[in-house]
Amino acid sequence: MLPTNLPGMLRIDARQPGAEAAIEELRQRLAPEGNVVSEAGRRKTIEVFGEPLTPVEVVKRICAEVKSRGLDAVLGYSAKLDGADLTADQLRVPAEELEAAHAAAAPEFLATVRRIRENILRFQTAILHSDVQIATPGGGFLRQRYLPLERVGICVPGGAAAYPSTVLMTAVPAQAAGVKQLAVVAPPTRFGSYNQDLLATCCEIGVDEVYRMGGAQGVASLAYGLGDALRKVDMIVGPGNLFVALAKKHVYGEVDIDSIAGPSEVIVIADENTPAEHAAADLIAQAEHAPGSAVLVTWHEPLLAEVNVALERQLNELERGDLARHSLQEFGAMILVHDRDHAARVADTLATEHLHIACAEPDELLTKIRCAGAVFLGPHSPVPVGDYAAGPSHVLPTGSTARFASGLSSNDFLRSNSVISWTAEDLQQNAEDIVRIAEKEGLTAHAATVARRLS
Repeated sequence: MLPTNLPGMLRIDARQPGAEAAIEELRQRLAPEGNVVSEAGRRKTIEVFGEPLTPVEVVKRICAEVKSRGLDAVLGYSAKLDGADLTADQLRVPAEELEAAHAAAAPEFLATVRRIRENILRFQTAILHSDVQIATPGGGFLRQRYLPLERVGICVPGGAAAYPSTVLMTAVPAQAAGVKQLAVVAPPTRFGSYNQDLLATCCEIGVDEVYRMGGAQGVASLAYGLGDALRKVDMIVGPGNLFVALAKKHVYGEVDIDSIAGPSEVIVIADENTPAEHAAADLIAQAEHAPGSAVLVTWHEPLLAEVNVALERQLNELERGDLARHSLQEFGAMILVHDRDHAARVADTLATEHLHIACAEPDELLTKIRCAGAVFLGPHSPVPVGDYAAGPSHVLPTGSTARFASGLSSNDFLRSNSVISWTAEDLQQNAEDIVRIAEKEGLTAHAATVARRLS
């Protein structure tokens, strides 16, 4: 370990023997199993359920009750967990309330929403899959066709901050794919479904279904439906707290989901060309999510001390500095590596949500890295440009799942099916092979249905 001036922030000298174990421990810390709960959460669980359930057990119970009791269960949990005494007719935000929020919104804010929407649409439309058809030798054709999902549910957080950006980064890719029905759920809080900017954003982009519910009960409502109060969806997307993530995992199979997202993460790969002030600001930007993980990887040892000084100064200047400091102490790290190749290996091991390659020749280093949710190249591409404006969605894989998972895109809102149209000649040319394989598998009726057509 290397000395640090920021109390509690982990430093790993990956050049030393045994450092792989420390990096793996860090990776595990960023990928929690979902059974760790704070003391405040433990007390709340006992208050609501009468026993100290784990988060997984809490989610299973909530989802089961919503599935069996429907609207009554949702309203009950909204009161117990969110302190919101809602009636059935207050669950959906009225159209006139959406329109009033839109009318009251600052023109500059709405102009920003429109510009960002255009950026997202431009990118998400450009990458959209299109039908592919090839001719067969006998005159028939094979086609892969893509159709948008009919109905999608969107989870928007609303605990510690309001997130109109999440509406844009989930709804607009779905709209680019052609999804017609979007249902947004957000907690009944001042940062959630009572937030005027969030409601104005929904109205501006044409989302007219907004429901005042959050947490596991919101996810379960989307998955199972609430009768006439809320029709079930085909897919659930969007970030949330641990309970939202676990609920999405629980209902997967009943509906599709985008991912099981955890706390926000960033790795910044830096060298002697990277300004320490920039690197520190990039780390704090993710840490302020609280929880949020921020890891600096460098082979330029003097940068560690420089970034540490910059961290101290910037943390003391920021409104959420204390929250960011706690995140850096709990989930942050500075890792000293041998060289660029070693940095690439560490980045692939951690398989982070956001990867900012802030060193010289970032394009070249990217060729050596496979695993990241989103990559940001060079000094003028900090992570917030992806969070808010560029075009790719900011809903990304976390907890090292970028090894196999991808960020949300318009293509996730498409389902595909194959279309086979053979002629008699196509069938004749392939019949012998089909019959032989079918008989090898003992499925003689398969063979017979082909053979009958030949005669």
